[in-house]
Amino acid sequence: MRVDNMLIAEGISERCSSTNLSLTKNFDQNNSFDFTDYQTKLNQIRQIYNSELEKYENHCNDFCLHTETLLREQSQLRPISEHEIERMIKIIRKKFSIIQLQLKQSTCEAAMILRSRSLDARKKRRNFSKLAIETLNEYFYSHLSNPYPSEATKEELAHQCGISVAQVCNWFGNKRIRCKKNIHKTEEEANIYATRLASQAPRHNHDSFPNGIIHFNIFYS
Repeated sequence: MRVDNMLIAEGISERCSSTNLSLTKNFDQNNSFDFTDYQTKLNQIRQIYNSELEKYENHCNDFCLHTETLLREQSQLRPISEHEIERMIKIIRKKFSIIQLQLKQSTCEAAMILRSRSLDARKKRRNFSKLAIETLNEYFYSHLSNPYPSEATKEELAHQCGISVAQVCNWFGNKRIRCKKNIHKTEEEANIYATRLASQAPRHNHDSFPNGIIHFNIFYS
């Protein structure tokens, strides 16, 4: 899966930690940037991820074992085939896999934001172009109910804006934080973009802001 490859690339998976360390040393030899803080924070992310992953696996295995035990006990009272038991275990593991995917996605985003803030700090800071900011804001305000773009969308936005995927992740992470801190300002900006999109009907879908009403439930949760 793409998210697994991203975890490997960001140095979160244990099997690639040595590779990531070597990569970081190479960066350190070519740049004066101090990676100590970056490595410390990356290790914290890795530890949290591995700890939560272990909890997930334990809970999943315990629940599957408990379910199998109950089904075998019930099989003494009513017919339950091995196929039915296996099918139920597969269903349970599939449900649990959704939790695992969410853990991987949130961990990957945290690692990419850290990389953007730390590794990219060695480069000369460059402000985003006006077009890039407009493009990112347009997407954000037209998806306020769920301002979490998919990996494919992040890549597309990065291509449109001429920036990296890590910068897109960083921008959305910071934007969500700012919006939660200042709901009223977000409301005003969202209405501005809603009006703009409405006036550009040939370019945009009217459903981006249905009936001109902006919902902010996500910021109050």
